[in-house]
Amino acid sequence: MDSKNRRKILEKKKKIHDLIKRASSILDPLSPFDSFRRYTKNDLSVYLESGRGDRLSSSLKQHIRKLLKKNMEGFYGSNWPLQAKVKRTEMTSPDARYIFVRELRYGSKAYETASKEGCDQITGFVHYRFTLEEEVPVLYVYEIQLESRIQGKGLGEFLMQLIELIASKNKMSAIVLTVQTSNALAMTFYMSKLGYRISSISPSKANLPNFLAKYEILCKTFDSEAKSVLEKNDGEPTRDCVSTVE
Repeated sequence: MDSKNRRKILEKKKKIHDLIKRASSILDPLSPFDSFRRYTKNDLSVYLESGRGDRLSSSLKQHIRKLLKKNMEGFYGSNWPLQAKVKRTEMTSPDARYIFVRELRYGSKAYETASKEGCDQITGFVHYRFTLEEEVPVLYVYEIQLESRIQGKGLGEFLMQLIELIASKNKMSAIVLTVQTSNALAMTFYMSKLGYRISSISPSKANLPNFLAKYEILCKTFDSEAKSVLEKNDGEPTRDCVSTVE
């Protein structure tokens, strides 16, 4: 490789690094999208706020762990204790970004005061990060968790629309997430309703044994380069990878 090509590669890597650093430094990624701060539909009224993994209170950490256990233990079975430990580490990372869902129960004043009343009103969250996947800048959704009683009311689709806006605003080239293969409802939600595709870096595309391929990596790409990397045609070489994110 000659010096000119090497310089171009280094410049491109620096540009991508700076892009992710800039996106991660934004204090409130929701600020450009005030119309998405409230969701009032299907007998549900909630508002959204931003958060960071290294700024979670102890009570909020406990609340998140309980919701994760309630929603995900059944899909992991006997492997849950190990996964719970991994997720506890992930959730407090300085790179972790959150959208918290707070339910409005006490009238109009709740919107102004709920944040001062503790975490008991939080009924869901999205954990995401700005990161690299195969040298492509992506918004990676680690978790989207909602209490069962507020599921099926359109909030999940609303949150994923917001995630797409945040990714686009911060010039990410794709959204990436993982879904347990046993979670048929989630697979249908992402692929049939939201248009996500199984990525070429997913275990099922790497010819792993069935007992190892317990999840799929899904993606939605926004440019041709990301598409060529994350949505390679069947038959093209893919890497062997086992991710621990959910």
